[in-house]
Amino acid sequence: MARSPVQDYLERLHAEYAGMRDGAVADYIPPLADADPDAFGICLATTDGHLYEVGDTRVPFTIQSMSKPFTYGLALADRGRAAVADKVGVEPSGDAFNSISLAPGSGQPRNPMINAGAIVSASLVSGATPDERFARVLETYSRYAGRPLEVDEAVYASEHDTGHRNRAIGHMLRSFGVLDADVEGVLDRYFRQCSVLVDCRDIALMAATLANGGEHPVTGERALAPELVDSVLSVMTTCGMYDGAGAWVEGIGMPAKSGVAGGVLAVLPGELGLAVFSPPLDVHGNSARGVEVCRRMSGDLSLHFLHAPRSHRSAIRRRYDVASVTSRRRRPPAELDALATAGGRAQVVELQGDLLFAAVEAVVRAIIGDADEVDHVVVDLRGAGQVDAVAASLLADLSDVFAEEHLHLAFVDSGDHPELGIELAARDAASPPIFADADLALEWLEESLLDEVLGADRPHDVVALDGHGLCAGLDPEELARLESLLQRRTFASGDTVMHAGDAADELFLLLAGDVSIRLPGGVRLATLTPGMAFGELAVLDRAPRPVEAIADGAVAVAVLDVGDFEALRDDDPGLQATLLRNMLAGAYRHIGRATAEIASLSGSHRIGST
Repeated sequence: MARSPVQDYLERLHAEYAGMRDGAVADYIPPLADADPDAFGICLATTDGHLYEVGDTRVPFTIQSMSKPFTYGLALADRGRAAVADKVGVEPSGDAFNSISLAPGSGQPRNPMINAGAIVSASLVSGATPDERFARVLETYSRYAGRPLEVDEAVYASEHDTGHRNRAIGHMLRSFGVLDADVEGVLDRYFRQCSVLVDCRDIALMAATLANGGEHPVTGERALAPELVDSVLSVMTTCGMYDGAGAWVEGIGMPAKSGVAGGVLAVLPGELGLAVFSPPLDVHGNSARGVEVCRRMSGDLSLHFLHAPRSHRSAIRRRYDVASVTSRRRRPPAELDALATAGGRAQVVELQGDLLFAAVEAVVRAIIGDADEVDHVVVDLRGAGQVDAVAASLLADLSDVFAEEHLHLAFVDSGDHPELGIELAARDAASPPIFADADLALEWLEESLLDEVLGADRPHDVVALDGHGLCAGLDPEELARLESLLQRRTFASGDTVMHAGDAADELFLLLAGDVSIRLPGGVRLATLTPGMAFGELAVLDRAPRPVEAIADGAVAVAVLDVGDFEALRDDDPGLQATLLRNMLAGAYRHIGRATAEIASLSGSHRIGST
């Protein structure tokens, strides 16, 4: 399989930030002080379940404060918004994560992302016994992660033994009546939830579950109702990064949560979940490297949630191959047979909607995933809305991958998306072609495939009369009779072989070169190759020609006057009948092909569908 531009990007980013030495590992919980300051992993999970990973993404660490959004969501599900709002607010505190930040008078914590509010959230989880309540917490986290999670008992014991400040917060909450009498039981549940073991991959999938409206993108299991996901993401946006939340929202712009073991999770709603693991913390208690990596990715990939796409859920409108849909270039039987046999290797992918990072990532991944079987691709951008610089860069990365793998790629664009041309021109590699006309791109796709499949065996650009399709089945005597009636004519490139408005009194047999049939305004209807005929309607209808025929190069034709053709009815009815039969066979082939293409286009599918 060809490599992924997104994976390449993450590997470059990881290498760039691996040497960063800012921050210090948390030491107020003794087991956290033993963390490797050089441990560093990045994982990106899409809402359709694809993972990109680099670095230490499978190294286990404790979830710590990244647990807070998930317990808050569980409390909302168990108690309802109104009951939870009576106990904990949703306003930013502007204080550190472990501050004793309570509303004057009520003693209500400012929000569920600081320790005071998280302790209250833990108290609101339903269950008949303390063990049952924590079991529901662990089960919920596992549903978000898509696998069973467990507690690091050593970290839990240390949290329990050293959590004096949290005990002070708990008892102050009890003094205001926000907590009931079971303060120690609630604190024990809180210490346990912070001690759940995860890895970077788990956190990315947990974030992606929130991005996917509460449904796990791989297992399909629902972790939280969509309307409650909105509440959780709202509080994460304003409060998730503590007293650094304002700078985070302004500069990075994704709902997020950090943990003192070095994890950071971020959510781009509807698109992806992002996780970074790096233990050294900044002054706010957030992973120093994690924050900078998220900042860089948000800028590089345009992930700010206020830069939302207007796109459909899938950027791919449809795709089709040249076995089912062909260009307006009419081909001889040998080429049609080759396209029918190998045409699945050459496909057009039509895009739609706004193309930002998440939409184009899915497109690029799908194309690369098919590259073992589909090695000739045209990407059609005419139906796309906005194509931002990040999307253009990803598409240019795709062209680099195709070039390095000796695959074939082209684009169709009507000029509405100059970003792509600019990005391609900036690359060192030769740029793939960009066609303004989709039919010309389809013809290029066919030509590149036929050159590979047939090579030197491609039909010649000259045919003799006895090899012409209109003459199939004629014996030597009939061929000689027909030859005596024909006029030979030649044309230079660009010459008009047949004028629109001409009297329909001649039938043309193309013997050499290509001829394009066009409307008077220049729109191409078909390109004919040697062995084909045009002007056949003259035998049925003498109305003036509605189209013109233009020589695409040096052309040779044999011309049959319609009067001579009609005279064959009496002079040689067998010859005339064979010519008519061949005309009808050609017409039926074209009609049948057109019908099959219409059916194929109406039923064409999106990449990744079945």
